Amino acid sequence: MAYKVGDACINCGSCDSECPTEAISEKDNARWIDPEKCQDCGSCSSVCPVEAITVE
Repeated sequence: MAYKVGDACINCGSCDSECPTEAISEKDNARWIDPEKCQDCGSCSSVCPVEAITVE
């Protein structure tokens, strides 16, 4: 089950450097997590300042 970035995302980029598989990129002025690359580690979710990243 991959993580997903919700509408609360402020596009700050805090999650990018935390992702060990580089699954996070920018899409439509927000961050997006590629479900094919996501390993469900939760590193991105733990650093999101607005708690926009959740398990899908």
